[in-house]
Amino acid sequence: MDVTTPGHAALATGSAAKTWLARRGADQRALWIHLCQRWYGYLPCAFLLWGAHHYLFFNVTASLPYSIVWLDREAVPARGDLVVYRFDGDELMQIRKGARFFKRIVGLPGDEVSVVGRRVLVNGADVGIAKQYTLDGHRLEPIAAGVIPQDAYYVQGTHPMSFDSRYRESGLVHSRQIIGTVHVIF
Repeated sequence: MDVTTPGHAALATGSAAKTWLARRGADQRALWIHLCQRWYGYLPCAFLLWGAHHYLFFNVTASLPYSIVWLDREAVPARGDLVVYRFDGDELMQIRKGARFFKRIVGLPGDEVSVVGRRVLVNGADVGIAKQYTLDGHRLEPIAAGVIPQDAYYVQGTHPMSFDSRYRESGLVHSRQIIGTVHVIF
């Protein structure tokens, strides 16, 4: 009958950890050697991935019905265009400052935004209802009524739960936040 004491169990665990670390180090060295020997195959792949990250955007939310779009960083946004922009508001829910959003431009500079109760209108056209709370219970306020200033846009997703310009916490999107307009691929 084999009886081990607590000291022997700790010794066995420490030995397993050392073995695992040694194996992990050997695997990392082997991978590095492999990559260095075949750099000519991996370098073009790295450039393709960089280009895809720079020009392609993948939408994984229900806020718009498109999944893959091509970014045009030079185009001037117009009403109805889809845009990708960096979120510039306060952190809320799991949304961090700088997160990329994918929305449609509904209001341009000079358009009038009005709010009746929680219903938001742009130039008198109904663009949706601002919900009262986020999914995790934070209170949301509808956007303030007024005229959209120069270099700002009212953006909105097609999904009723979309976090967009209907809310003060998100607000209008300034042109400096816009990464580019998009062309739908899929």
